[in-house]
Amino acid sequence: MTAGPIIAIDPTLCTGCGRCAAVCPVGAVSGPDGQAKTIDAARCVLCGQCVQLCAAFAAPFDEPPHDVAAICRERGRPETAGPVFAAYSRCDLAAAQALAADASKVAMVQCAPAVRVTLAEEFGLPPGTLTPGKLAAALRRLGFAAVYDTTFAADVTIMEESAELLSRLDSGAALPLFTSCCPAWVRHVETAWPKLIPHLSSCKSPQQMAGALFKSYAAALDGIDPARVASLSVMPCTAKKYEAARPELRSREAGLADVDVVLTVAELAVWLKEAGIDLPGLPDEPFDAPLGRYSGAGVIFGGSGGVMEAALRTAVAVVDGGAACAPQSGIVFEPAGPGLSRAEFTLGGRALAAVVVNGLANAAPLLAAVAEGRADFQFMEVMCCPGGCVAGGGTPKLLPGVDVAAAVAARREALSCHDRELPVRMSHENPAVVQLYAAFLEKPLSHRSHELLHTVYGGAGQGRGEEGQD
Repeated sequence: MTAGPIIAIDPTLCTGCGRCAAVCPVGAVSGPDGQAKTIDAARCVLCGQCVQLCAAFAAPFDEPPHDVAAICRERGRPETAGPVFAAYSRCDLAAAQALAADASKVAMVQCAPAVRVTLAEEFGLPPGTLTPGKLAAALRRLGFAAVYDTTFAADVTIMEESAELLSRLDSGAALPLFTSCCPAWVRHVETAWPKLIPHLSSCKSPQQMAGALFKSYAAALDGIDPARVASLSVMPCTAKKYEAARPELRSREAGLADVDVVLTVAELAVWLKEAGIDLPGLPDEPFDAPLGRYSGAGVIFGGSGGVMEAALRTAVAVVDGGAACAPQSGIVFEPAGPGLSRAEFTLGGRALAAVVVNGLANAAPLLAAVAEGRADFQFMEVMCCPGGCVAGGGTPKLLPGVDVAAAVAARREALSCHDRELPVRMSHENPAVVQLYAAFLEKPLSHRSHELLHTVYGGAGQGRGEEGQD
């Protein structure tokens, strides 16, 4: 993993416009009007929204001129990666290329659901262009031995998290259950609301589950030593770089890091262009099996509300024996405030309520209700970035004048269309997931799944898990 801060602001380029401070969901960016901004590293959740919005860059008419080549070397990014902005995320491209080229390793790569609806924008195609087949082909052209999909692990996450919800309802454990797929949200709970950590699902995120399965299940299928597996991921999210480095998110079974290097969508685009790979011109190819097979439920993880809908699809089908409206959950969420939606429903004869928070800045009222014992819901999804992962800090940067809301909506709609077109739309019906449990994990919440796919959160609140950030 490359050293250095994951998110930073260059004071020599910052114009002090304040756009980064305004968009920060946790108030971590500050500074006097008109002067360079700074980041409170202890409060920052590493979501990269400041990077997305920053408009200050090194221009050729600057006086005195900036040494762009030197800035790029300092950030570990190639000069071909586009303009050098004041707010930036760490570039791990060189580390990824070195690991993928290591002949002593077997390189396995995964890509998050949102990557297939954002990567094409880096090649001039409109927001929301769906390219799963070309993405698989492109990663294969880069030389990866196995091209897998985080979406498979999203289906596994649903198996584990829906089982955890049902278990908590029966056992009386801490409720509401908080989803734990968004690392920025998890970090915020740990640092700002530590008393609520028991509410976080013990499930690792799909990225980490996929990495853990690379170095156990996939290694066993291929007959290779887990230590020889190089585990790389392509994510729409800068906080995923932080998550991969957390000591809590290693496989307790093998003691290995689940994910060795994380690239953003923008970094992958630079790599493809350097290699002369024209994404739009590639043929559509499938992801490799079995860890590249996925359902529509896994796909919608890329948008706000998707994890909730995917989990409820399986919970309703398992508990109520298959709903009449399957493969949808049939549970409709209604607006309940800024960035909030809520649904009340019956599951297994129990009256329940669930909430979805779209944007971390909107979570505070609900967190206060939970802390004060006033919460009247049992399940809570929070995505840090407004719109969900399709608007993450590692997605293609939208230029000034582009309608950001429309672009994010197009990306979300593309994922919804992909979900509707797939033959399997519920996680527990994914044949590759069924085989995983039959041959390897036994059942959700089994001893092996706990060893590989679950963790104990709280490290960030105790000052751990902050490697790579000032």
